[in-house]
Amino acid sequence: MQQLVTQPKIDFSSEIYKDAYSRINAIVIEGEQEAHENYIKLAELLPADKEQLIRLSKMENRHKKGFEACGRNLQVTPDMKFAQDFFAGLHENFQAAAAEGKVVTCLLIQSLIIECFAIAAYNIYIPVADDFARKITEGVVKEEYSHLNFGEVWLNEHFESSKAELEAANRENLPIVWRMLNEVEKDAEILAMEKEALIEDFMIQYGEALSNIGFSTRDIMRLSVYGLR
Repeated sequence: MQQLVTQPKIDFSSEIYKDAYSRINAIVIEGEQEAHENYIKLAELLPADKEQLIRLSKMENRHKKGFEACGRNLQVTPDMKFAQDFFAGLHENFQAAAAEGKVVTCLLIQSLIIECFAIAAYNIYIPVADDFARKITEGVVKEEYSHLNFGEVWLNEHFESSKAELEAANRENLPIVWRMLNEVEKDAEILAMEKEALIEDFMIQYGEALSNIGFSTRDIMRLSVYGLR
């Protein structure tokens, strides 16, 4: 509550805000689109869980439409080219892993990294959002935890056989997240979202997910700072 009280007044209609928002809004739209497509692909790779994964993919598509409405509400056109470039590293790695049938790597990228990134961003954004976007984002973040939970449960059940691939996928993909956070730092700051707060919330979410899968505290400390600059 203190954060709400001390937050400076934001002019949601200013050109500088709308310019930054065009990229941040595009990122969340593209993130939900990536998730939608990734869960459809995971449904192909995990036929036993197909029904649940298709349900998650439909939920992500709903979230995307909600965030598109947030942009329209502020009369902002999202910069989708920027967002597609922003997600390119994780997108390409997911596609490559899926083509090789590497389910564990796909789950780490989508169900852990992308979901934790989204939850952290939404948590930091909610206190500084306009009223319309706040309502949308609060609804979305509650559902994102169920997506995170799918990956945690599956990987926990297959932990011993997945551990080596999880560590390799973490080593390859976590540095991409730090680059993404650096790339969006200035725009996030204009929206009153501090980079340090985003990093802290992401590391909390990601660390808890790794713990729920079965990693020790020592492992989590080693894994969750990989590539951090």
